[in-house]
Amino acid sequence: MPPLRIAVLVKGYPRLSETFIAQELLGLEARGFDLTIWSLRQPHDGAVHPMHRQIRAPVAYLPEYLYRAPLRVLRGALAALGRPGLWALLRLVRRDLARDCTPNRVRRLGQALVLARELPAEIGHIHVHYLHTPASVARYAALLTGRSWSASAHAKDIWTTPDWELAEKLDDPRLSFAVTCTAAGAARLREVATDPDRVSLVYHGLDLSRFPEAPAARPPRDGADPADPLRLVTVGRAVAKKGFDDLLDALAALPPDLHWRLAHVGGGEALASLRAKAASLGLSQKVIFLGAKPQPEVVALLREADLFVLPSKRAPSGDRDGLPNVIMEAASQGLAVVATDFAGIPEFLRDGVEGRLVPPGDWGALSNAINLLARDPAERARLAGAALARLRAEFGAEAGFDTVARLLGRAAGR
Repeated sequence: MPPLRIAVLVKGYPRLSETFIAQELLGLEARGFDLTIWSLRQPHDGAVHPMHRQIRAPVAYLPEYLYRAPLRVLRGALAALGRPGLWALLRLVRRDLARDCTPNRVRRLGQALVLARELPAEIGHIHVHYLHTPASVARYAALLTGRSWSASAHAKDIWTTPDWELAEKLDDPRLSFAVTCTAAGAARLREVATDPDRVSLVYHGLDLSRFPEAPAARPPRDGADPADPLRLVTVGRAVAKKGFDDLLDALAALPPDLHWRLAHVGGGEALASLRAKAASLGLSQKVIFLGAKPQPEVVALLREADLFVLPSKRAPSGDRDGLPNVIMEAASQGLAVVATDFAGIPEFLRDGVEGRLVPPGDWGALSNAINLLARDPAERARLAGAALARLRAEFGAEAGFDTVARLLGRAAGR
C-alpha cells in the first residue's frame, strides 16, 4: 500500500522553540507517512535543530505578506472561481470578517487561496498545528477544495482565540479530529465544542532516543562557595507568559550568602527589557542571556546545571503555556526543576514528588523554593530521579506518535 500523503500546515518553519512539532513530523515519517510542510511564515531563527535536518518532507512557503506575491494570490483567486466550494467559502469569510475585520483575516484568505491552488491533487487531507491563524487557512482551503482537515492545538491558540471561533472550527463538518497536549487545554476545547469527543488529549512527550542518558551524578554544589556558584538554567522565549520578570525579582531576593549564576536561553521580543531589568536589579554579573540555541547546546547546558527554573504564568493577553517540552528535557538529563503550579506543568510535575511548584506570579515563593533547593543537593537528586522515572514511564513520545498516526490514517480513509 503506498504511503499516505498528508499536508502539514504550520505557522513558521523551522522554529527552534517548536521541537514538539519537529519530533512529531519525524515520528509520522517513521510510521510511513509522506508529508509535505506548508508554512505561513519564513524562518527567522538563524539556526535549526538536528531534528530539522532529518525530516525528509519538502517545505513550501505561502506568501507571508500578500502584497509581496500578488501573482501567486491572483492565480489562487482565479483558480478558486471554478471550484464548487467557492460560494460556501465566501459566506464563511463574510461571517468571519463581520466579527474580526482585520488585515490578518484577509491575509488568511489570501494564503488559503494560494494553498488551495498549489496543493497537489493527490493530497486529500490537511493537518494543521495551532487553532488560530493556521487553522483558519486550513479550514478555508479545505472548504474550497473539498478536502478534510484536522488540528493540533497547543497553548496560545487555545487561550487567546475567541470562543465563537474555537467552537466553529471544532464543529466544522470537514474537521476529522482535534488533539491537544494538556488536560487543561482539552477541557477548554471540549467546553466550547458541540461534540466534545472530537477532541483528544495527546501529550507530546519526549522522544528519549534523541537525548543522551542523564549524568550518573552531579557535583554537590550548595551555593556556599563563591568560586563554584550554583548553576541555574532557564529556557524559553522572552515573552510575558514565561514569567522571566518574576524570576529576576526572585533571584534579586536571594540571600547574599548564596552564590549562583543563571543562564537564559531563548529569543523573544522582551529580551532587551529583561536585560535592562537584570541591570537595574544589580544582576548583570550573575545573569547571562545567551539567545536562541539549537537543541544540542541546550542539552549541554542542562547537563552542566544544578537546577532548572521556569516560572510560567498567565500573560495579560490571556496567553499561557501548555506543558513546556523543555521541562521534560531538563528531566531527561536528571536535572531538578522549580516551576509554577500552572497550565499543564502539574500534569507532569507534582509538588514535592517530581519537582517544586509555586503559585504563578509569586516571586517571593519562587525565591524561597530556589533558595531551599539550592542548599540541598540530596533533595535535588531525589526530585530529579523521580521526574526522570515518570518521564520514562508515562511521557515518552511514541504513544503520542501512534495516536496521531492512527487518527490521520482514519481521516484519510485508511
